[in-house]
Amino acid sequence: MTAGARPPAPDGAQEVGGVEEAAVPAAAGIAATVGRVFAMAADAALPTRPGDATETQAITDAMVRLLIGTPLRSDGQLTIKSLAEEAGLKRNKLTHKHTGLKDLFYALVRMQDSRPKSFDGLKQQNDELKKKLAALRDEHDQLGTDVKQLVRVIHVLEVEDQQLRQSAGHDGVVRVLPVQQRHAGRRP
Repeated sequence: MTAGARPPAPDGAQEVGGVEEAAVPAAAGIAATVGRVFAMAADAALPTRPGDATETQAITDAMVRLLIGTPLRSDGQLTIKSLAEEAGLKRNKLTHKHTGLKDLFYALVRMQDSRPKSFDGLKQQNDELKKKLAALRDEHDQLGTDVKQLVRVIHVLEVEDQQLRQSAGHDGVVRVLPVQQRHAGRRP
């Protein structure tokens, strides 16, 4: 085996984009196969422009990495922007030159029924934030109920105060009766 060459995949399994095919979702396998076909077609059609085949191979390798959730150069989102970053190309290469690969990527993303591994932590974090939000809403509702109850208590006290002032007499002065204080340890 030459230096830099990869060892063969165990049990005769094929490698797709540097990952053993058994561990690769179907979408990534499709991307790798179509990418190889596009690269061979680009080489056959325009042998004077070998850069097209290299770009095609870079894009399909990037598709595989994104679809299996192991990005190397991007944030791992399943978007054209992330695909371009992952492939090491400008975004316009996908939106103008390699539109077939762009369309293939979108189709494979729609076909894929699970999020990449890089989003597992984000889902858990999102679930925790939803729980916190629910708790805060419950607390907000309880505080609103408490405020309404306190407003009713204040209203009752104002009504009682008004009644006391009216029953106080002509001068409107409410006189407070002296309260006997109890001392600790002594019985009255």
